[in-house]
Amino acid sequence: MSSPDLDDEFDEFFDEHFDNLFQDCLDDYGSDQQPTSSRRPRAFIDRGREEGHIRLWNDYFSENATYSQASFHRRFRMNKSLFIHILDALSNEVPYFQQRRDATGRLGLSVLQKCTSAIRILAYGCAADAVDEYLRLANNTAML
Repeated sequence: MSSPDLDDEFDEFFDEHFDNLFQDCLDDYGSDQQPTSSRRPRAFIDRGREEGHIRLWNDYFSENATYSQASFHRRFRMNKSLFIHILDALSNEVPYFQQRRDATGRLGLSVLQKCTSAIRILAYGCAADAVDEYLRLANNTAML
């Protein structure tokens, strides 16, 4: 059986060596890191989000839409009124589907773009980049 004094000595020994080892690891890690000022800035790639939203709206949702109701139904596997109902519910209840500004202050994908991509992915069981024609989602989709 160990004595209280021996336990205290062990605790002190352990704490001292652990602290030294931890500090050595921090020092080693810190010396491996590049200073933040030498990092290259991220490249901006304009994915045409705004143009994608306008094209999507004009093709399917405007008064004089490019495609008919039948085309809409074939493409989305539901009628437009049901789609709009789902869009409203998602945008009001699920934060992901609300349009927000990104880190640069630009508006992100519209509610219409996000819902369209989610519904098409679910309807067809395809990958996110397969619905990229209007949505510009290929590199920034974290979907259901």
